[in-house]
Amino acid sequence: MQDVILTPVITERSMQMIKSGKYTFKVAKNSDKRKIKKAVKDKFGVDAVSVATIIVKPRKKNINRHEITVSAFKKAIVKIKSGQKIELFEIGGAK
Repeated sequence: MQDVILTPVITERSMQMIKSGKYTFKVAKNSDKRKIKKAVKDKFGVDAVSVATIIVKPRKKNINRHEITVSAFKKAIVKIKSGQKIELFEIGGAK
């Protein structure tokens, strides 16, 4: 079975959202909200209250006079119950 949660998304905005209990993940394109909610509970042991999904469109990026295309991916913003934390994001500096 393919993993639903691929990687955490660590950006300035996603780290600010942790204060309100929202965590951002890059997820598999074929995953739905129920699968994401279950995967968060199984992997991190926290209860997800809601899940919002976003398809991030591909974009072009210039690196040393070469143009590359950053591929599209699916992103999920998961709100967890108040009082719970995901330790993976705590290492990144958000407190």
